[in-house]
Parts: sequence; C-alpha cells; structure tokens
Amino acid sequence: MGVAVVTGAGSGIGREVARALAEAGWSVALAGRRRGPLEETAEGLADGRTLCVPTDVTSPEEVAALFDAVRDRFGRVDLLFNNAGTFAGGGTPVEELAYDTWRAVVDVNLTGAFLCAQAAFRAMKEQSPQGGRIINNGSISAHVPRPHSIAYTATKHAMTGLTRSLSLDGRPYRIACGQIDIGNAATEMTARMGTGILQANGELAAEPVMDAADVAATVVHMAALPLEANVQFATVMATAMPYIGRG
Repeated sequence: MGVAVVTGAGSGIGREVARALAEAGWSVALAGRRRGPLEETAEGLADGRTLCVPTDVTSPEEVAALFDAVRDRFGRVDLLFNNAGTFAGGGTPVEELAYDTWRAVVDVNLTGAFLCAQAAFRAMKEQSPQGGRIINNGSISAHVPRPHSIAYTATKHAMTGLTRSLSLDGRPYRIACGQIDIGNAATEMTARMGTGILQANGELAAEPVMDAADVAATVVHMAALPLEANVQFATVMATAMPYIGRG
C-alpha cells in the first residue's frame, strides 16, 4: 500500500486508524506524546512495518524529526492522517476560558496540524515518485458547535481552511488532501455521552455513539484511492446523534 504517518496514535481514533491501516497492508509510523501508548497501539501488528516516534506536534523540531525518522526507516511518506488534537477547555463558558487554555488548543489542533501537514507536503513534493495524501481529522465541530466549545470549534473550522489550501496547493505535485469530520465515535473522549451531555437548549441528554472502527474503515477507504481521486470531505457520524435537523 505505502507508508502512513498517524498522529495522536496512542489512543482513540488515532489508535483505531493506525491499526486498521497496518492490517490493510500499510507501513505505519505512530506519533504521539508518550511512547508507552504508541507501543500498545503497535502490539500484535506486523513486525517491521510499524515505527513508534514520540512526538509533540506543537514543536517544529520534533515534527521534523518525526518525518526524518519515517523517511530513514521506510524511504518515503505516502499518507498523513493528521489526527492529534485536544478538547481542553470544553465545557468552559467563553467568558471564563483562560488564555493559556485557548492557546494550548490552538497550538495542538491548528498549529500542530499545520506543522505535520507542512512536513508531509515537503516530503511528498521531494520524493520520487512524487505525491501522497493528507487526511485531516476535522470533526462535526467543523460545521456546528456544541455549547461551551469555542476553542475546539474555532480550530476545527480553521482545519477546513487548512484542508482546502493544502488541496489546492498540492495539485501540481500529486498531493491530495481531504478531511474526515467525525461525530460521536466511541472513544475515551466521548464516554460521557452515554450519561448525558449539554445540549443547545440547556438540557442534558444522552447521545448515541458509533464504533470507532467504522471511522477507521472510512479512513482506510479514503487512503486507498489512487491519487487521481480524492474524498474532499466526508462526514461519519452516529446516525441518530443530534446534528441533522433541530436536535
């Protein structure tokens, strides 16, 4: 298949996608802050086709080292799943959100995504054969917010601009870029949805979730397309979650 880099690969969606790509025949570099969770993700996968690289995506130096390590090990980069993110500050009213929290969310969700995309773009432009694919993890919040989620929502809207610009700028170099917007996949982050989460009308309500493996299957499909074809935007969500309609 090729060589994939997955950020935020130590848990949640990143772990599911990394494992699904490896099982589909990709060589996969797993990036995340801590080595232990990355090695847990890699456990049981094909020997010699995974690489664990502890990486802080907000650091230009560490991101550069990640992609250097991938090229040293596998020779090229064919896919980036730009997934690392944080929901820090979620649930905090806008007037109470600390500047440091806002900045931390922007640094990870937006600047981190840019740094990884930039490094992948450079590698894909320089390598032979030229080209590759970047898939950005947007979120349902790239379309509509939840209450008290201003930092997360703003960065996920910005992710859409990142996707569009990368898609346009990558055309001359056979670099495709698309975005997957995910709603209510069952992960550690969404565990509280089963007991009740704040709705736009101020009420608490339990929400349905879907299996994160279904998200991973969608990413694997997007990744497997020839570079002449691209899923520009895909929304994968729990069917009955309060997104379409009035709630």
